[in-house]
Amino acid sequence: MVALRQPKRNGGCAALDAMLVPVWILLSSAVSGLKAEDDGMEELVTEKEAEESHRQDSVNLLTFILLLTLTILTIWLFKHRRVRFLHETGLAMIYGLLVGVILRYGIPATSYHHKTPPSCSLKEGPTSTLLLNVSGKFFEYTLKGEINSREIHNVEQNDMLRKVTFDPEVFFNILLPPIIFHAGYSLKKRHFFRNLGSIITYAFLGTAVSCFVIGNLMYGVVKLMQVVGQLTDKFYYTDCLFFGAIISATDPVTVLAIFNELHVDGDLYALLFGESVMNDAVAIVLSSSIVAYQPSGTNTHMFDASAFFKSVGVFLGIFSGSFVMGAATGVVTALVTKFTKLHCFPLLETALFFLMSWSTFLLAEACGFTGVVAVLFCGITQAHYTFNNLSEESTKRTKQLFEVLHFLAENFIFSYMGLALFTFQNHIFSPIFIIGAFIAIFIGRSLNIYPLSFFLNLGRRDKIRGNFQHMMMFAGLRGAMAFALAIRDTATYARQMMFTTTLLIVFFTVWVFGGGTTPMLSWLHIRVGVDPDQDLQPSGDSFQVLQGDGSQAEGQSKTKQESAWLFRLWYTFDHNYLKPILTHSGPPLTSTLPSYCGPLASCLTSPRAYENHEQLQDPDTDLIHSDADLTFMFGDTAITANGASSSRADAAGGLGWSANGKRSGSTSEEALERELDSREQELLSRGTRLVFPIEDHV
Repeated sequence: MVALRQPKRNGGCAALDAMLVPVWILLSSAVSGLKAEDDGMEELVTEKEAEESHRQDSVNLLTFILLLTLTILTIWLFKHRRVRFLHETGLAMIYGLLVGVILRYGIPATSYHHKTPPSCSLKEGPTSTLLLNVSGKFFEYTLKGEINSREIHNVEQNDMLRKVTFDPEVFFNILLPPIIFHAGYSLKKRHFFRNLGSIITYAFLGTAVSCFVIGNLMYGVVKLMQVVGQLTDKFYYTDCLFFGAIISATDPVTVLAIFNELHVDGDLYALLFGESVMNDAVAIVLSSSIVAYQPSGTNTHMFDASAFFKSVGVFLGIFSGSFVMGAATGVVTALVTKFTKLHCFPLLETALFFLMSWSTFLLAEACGFTGVVAVLFCGITQAHYTFNNLSEESTKRTKQLFEVLHFLAENFIFSYMGLALFTFQNHIFSPIFIIGAFIAIFIGRSLNIYPLSFFLNLGRRDKIRGNFQHMMMFAGLRGAMAFALAIRDTATYARQMMFTTTLLIVFFTVWVFGGGTTPMLSWLHIRVGVDPDQDLQPSGDSFQVLQGDGSQAEGQSKTKQESAWLFRLWYTFDHNYLKPILTHSGPPLTSTLPSYCGPLASCLTSPRAYENHEQLQDPDTDLIHSDADLTFMFGDTAITANGASSSRADAAGGLGWSANGKRSGSTSEEALERELDSREQELLSRGTRLVFPIEDHV
C-alpha cells in the first residue's frame, strides 16, 4: 500500500506550489482508486467463496438424499423378493461405506498450501474463535478442528471431509427425537405393561450390570495395552466406565423389524422392544452420571465414595426430572386437545401435536435433564391420553408422520455411520481394544440376561423360557444410540478410540446378528405367525378352555390372580379418574367422584362423555380385572371367563350359566345354547383353542 504525503508549503515558491498541488490531487485519486479496486476484488472473492461453499453444501445434502432414495428402492426389492438376511439399516450402512470410500480415495486432493504453517505456543488450549487485527481491520476466525499431521497439505480435501461430517448436536436435536418418540407412541401397551416388571429389571439393573462389567473388563484391556506398549495417551478408569455405558445401549431395530414381519410371540417382542427402549434412556443418563463423577483432591480419577453417591443422585434426579417433564407435556397436550375444538381443524391439531412432542426434547435439554427420557415418556403419555382426543384424520396423520420421520432419521444415521468410517479424520484403530470390546460386550450381555431371567422366573407364573433368553442374548445389537453417544465427544485420545470401536461393533452386530435373526428363530423353535390380540386374550376378560377332567388346557396363560395387584389398582384408578379428566373416554366424573365434588366433576367432564358414554369405551378396559367370575358349561368342556375354574360336577344340570353363583332364566339358557350349538364342533375338535369371545376389547 502506498502512503502519500501532501507537500509542505514554501512562501517563496508559490508558483511551484501551484504546480505540485494538481499533481498531488491526481496521485491521491489514483491511490484511492486502487484501494477501491482492491476492496472490490476482496468482496468478489468472498462472494465466490460463499457461492462455492453453498454449492458444496448442496452436493453433500444431495448425496445423503440419494443414499436414502437408493436404500428405499433396494428395500422394496428385498421385500418383494422376501430377502431377510440383510435389513434396511445394514443396507444403508453399506451404501454409506461405498460413498465414504469414493469421497476419501476417489477424489484427488488438490493442495495449495505449500508453505510451512507458522508455529505458536499457547499456554491454554485453542479457543473456539480467534480475533485478529490485520492493518486496522478485525477478523474473526472459527476453529474447525484438528487436521491430521500427515495430511496437512491436503487442506481442500480436509475441508470437504469436514463438511460431510455433521455436528453431533444435529443427531441429538434433530434425528434422535422422532426415533425415540415413535418408540413410545407406537408402544403396544398391553404387552408392554403385562411384562413391565421384567422390562424395568432388564433396563435398569441389567444396563447397570452390563456397564460395570464392560467397564471393568475394558480397564483390564487398557492395562494390557499399556504393558505391551500399545497405549500412547491417557485412558482412565472413568473412560472405561463411560464406554461401558454407551455400548450398553441396545438397538435391535433389525431384529424387531423381522419380529414384526413374522409376527413373533408377543411377550418376546415386548421384552426385547421394551428393554431396548428403556435401556437407551438409562444408558444416556448413566453416561451423564459418569461424566459428572468428579472426586475431590489431586487425583480426579480414583474412587471416591462421596463422588459416587453424588453421581447416583445425579442419575436419579435427571431420570425422574426427565420423566416428570415428559409426562407433564403429554398431559398438557391432552388437556389442550380436550377442551378446545382443534379437532375441527385436523391440520392445526396435527401441527400442535407435532410441535408439543418435539419441544419436550428441547425443553428437557434446556433445563439440564435428558431429552431422550422426556420424549420417550411423552410419547407413551400422548398415546395413552392425547390420542383419544384427536380427530380420526389426525390420528392417522400423527401415526404416519412420526413413522416416516422415524424411518428417514434412522436410515440417515445408519448411512452416516458407513460414511463416517472413511470421512472421520481422527480414527484410532487398536486391535487389542477392539477384540477386548467384543469379548466384554458378550460377557456383559450374558451376565445381564441369564441371571436376571433366573431371578425374574422365581416370581413369574408365565416363565421366560430358555429359548426366549437365548434370543434376547442374540438380539443385543448396538445401533443409533450408541453411535450418537460416542460421536458427541471425540476430543480426546480415549474418546476417539471409543468412537472407532463403537462404529465397528455396530457394523458387526447389525450385519451378523441382524442377518442371522430368521435362522435363529427357527433353530430356537420360537413360534411365529401369532395374532397379538388373540395372544393377549387369556390375560384379561378372556376365556380359558378346560378339559373334561377340569384341568386347564395346555397353552393357556395368565388368569386374573396372576395379574399384579398394583397394576390392577393403577388401571382402575386410570379408568375411573385420569381418563375422564384428560380424555373423552371413560365414565363421567360425576359418577365416579364423591357428591361434594360435583361442580369440579361437571367442569372437568367432557360433554361427549355424557352423550356417548356407551360408545366411548376405554380401549384399555380389558386390562382391568373384575372380581366377577363368569362360567359357561357345555357337556364335558368348561369355558371360563376371568380365570375362574369349574369342574364336571358343576355341570350336572346340563347346560348352565352362572355369574357369581346365580343362574339365569330359561330364555338366557336357550339363547346361549343356540350360540354354543353353532360352534360345538369347532370347540370340541380344537379343545384348547378359544373359539368365541363375549366382548372384543381392541
